[in-house]
Amino acid sequence: MEDTNPPPSDSSNDLNTKVDGEQTPSVVVPQDGTLHDKNIDQFISLLGTDDKSDSSSPPEIVESVQIFIDLFDVKVVEYESGSKRWIQLDENESACFLEFVDRNAKLIKSMSRFHYEENYAVVIDRISSVQERALCILEAEFKSILDDYQTSYDRDQDKDEAKKKELKSSASNVHVQEAVEPELPDQSEAEHEKDEFLGYSDEMMLVLKKLANGLITGGHVTECSELYFFVRRNATEQNLKNFRFEKFSIDETQKMQWEPIEKEVSSWMKMFKYFCSSLLPSERRLAEAVFSGHTAMSDNLFGNLTQIVLSYFLSFAEAVMMTKRSAEKLFKFLDVYEAVRDNVPLVEQLLSDEWLPQLKSVTSLICTMLGESVYNIFIELELSVKSDVAKTPVPGGAVHPLTRYTMNYLKYACEYSDTLEQVFKEHKRIDRVESVTDLQSSQEHQPQNHQGGNGSPFQSQIAKIMDLLDANLEAKSKLYKDPSLSLIFMMNNGRYILQKTKGTGEMRTLMGDPWVRKRSSDLRNYHTNYKRETWTKLLQCLSHEGLSVNGKVMKPVLKERFKSFNSMFDEIHKSQTTWVVSDEQLQSELRVSISAIVIPAYRSFMGRFSQVFTPGRQTEKYIKYQPEDIENCIEELFDGNAAQLSKKR
Repeated sequence: MEDTNPPPSDSSNDLNTKVDGEQTPSVVVPQDGTLHDKNIDQFISLLGTDDKSDSSSPPEIVESVQIFIDLFDVKVVEYESGSKRWIQLDENESACFLEFVDRNAKLIKSMSRFHYEENYAVVIDRISSVQERALCILEAEFKSILDDYQTSYDRDQDKDEAKKKELKSSASNVHVQEAVEPELPDQSEAEHEKDEFLGYSDEMMLVLKKLANGLITGGHVTECSELYFFVRRNATEQNLKNFRFEKFSIDETQKMQWEPIEKEVSSWMKMFKYFCSSLLPSERRLAEAVFSGHTAMSDNLFGNLTQIVLSYFLSFAEAVMMTKRSAEKLFKFLDVYEAVRDNVPLVEQLLSDEWLPQLKSVTSLICTMLGESVYNIFIELELSVKSDVAKTPVPGGAVHPLTRYTMNYLKYACEYSDTLEQVFKEHKRIDRVESVTDLQSSQEHQPQNHQGGNGSPFQSQIAKIMDLLDANLEAKSKLYKDPSLSLIFMMNNGRYILQKTKGTGEMRTLMGDPWVRKRSSDLRNYHTNYKRETWTKLLQCLSHEGLSVNGKVMKPVLKERFKSFNSMFDEIHKSQTTWVVSDEQLQSELRVSISAIVIPAYRSFMGRFSQVFTPGRQTEKYIKYQPEDIENCIEELFDGNAAQLSKKR
């Protein structure tokens, strides 16, 4: 470069340097900030191909090195003084600065071979100092842009604030809700969010990618990684905070009542699904875009971030798993089990192989322990059904509380039938010491719809509980002194069991059509036996047999027949109006079938023999009921109303 006498200019543009201790000419910094001289690249190439033996003498440092350092220093000073900001640069300026960083890094690396040479050491110290200052500028810009994002939650909050201000200014007398409860985006919004980089615009993404690449090629790989991780971890935790996610330790959860934990499980499930299906995939895309070309780095950053996020969620799942087992917790245990089972694989697809073993180990342990708890809850349900030995019959032969509890429990459990099938297959034991029945009994109680008698583990479990319930109800029916009431009790409970089973698609499928037909047949038998036990004796009073001798009606016998009928019907009506048949269809079927056998027989009997009595007081004394009265009385049966008789007539 030839000597010149430059015109007066800013001192930052007039540079005097020394190469090997000699004064060099002044250099005018090109106005466009670019460096056209390729001597640096040639010098770097020379250092790379030079004889690498210790005895070799290093090549002379070319003049362009000092010029390059001075030019680079000027650019760094411009940023340090605040006269330039990265966001204000055009594409050529930013590319030029990053080119300086890249070339400087290569220069440092190539010259470091000869760091023992004094002249080399001096230059290395200087270019390293400038490089460090430049990289600090890139770090600051990188962090500034990383921090400058706006999530969908932030945008919604801004809209809510603007709306509230508008409402307050236009209608000060109208109450405006001060706090807006955060809501997770619905599925359509979540799908939309997947197309965005978590609040960063396309322009920001382009700059972040350049800055990250500059920091990496400049040698600040660790600093770049730590900075990115710090910002995105804070952003993730802010997301959790925005959606009111509570971090409960296992100790804290153990001390809590179940009701608040139950509520937390519901919100935890929604957030866990949202993070796994939407936010973490977006984090993956963000890391891949920012660190494009640096796969190992993006894998590691995303893996570390995912590990922290999942630890928050899975710690809660572990805490729920470790609460004391009880029947009421079954459904929340299953909810947590399904959430972990269904959502973690979505995250596994995003992780590199090195992160998978630990994640699989943790989730497998949680699912295994939850599965064991679920399995044992059903074993305890067996025991509770079998051990319910209450000696007090249910008033009116109504549905027993044990029946209601067991069937409703099984109904809701069957809504998780696929999950329970999985749990039972994974956790079924051949020799169940705590089971109330042995293996032989289990085989005997297979659902009847299975060919060959080999039901799935969960089907077998449901069938077993049903059979235990049947046996318990049969024993409880014997607590009633009246055989008819015992049959009403069996009808009520049998009907309730059948309707619950038929009304739940999953349970109907599990138990099968043959089981349903058998239950329906049992109910018909109870019905038939009830009519025989109660009404056959009454109908015997209306028998024509023994009333006539030589064609003449025996009036005293007829009187006794009417008196017996009236007495027996009064007693039936008095007692059975207090009995309970809450199923309207069953109640109607009973009344219709009773009317069908009693009223025609009574009408026929009265029509044939009522004229035997002297009209007036004698007729009223023995013929207490007209057929219509009988029908009305039958319609009052099974209402459970003990006071109804006193209101009659």
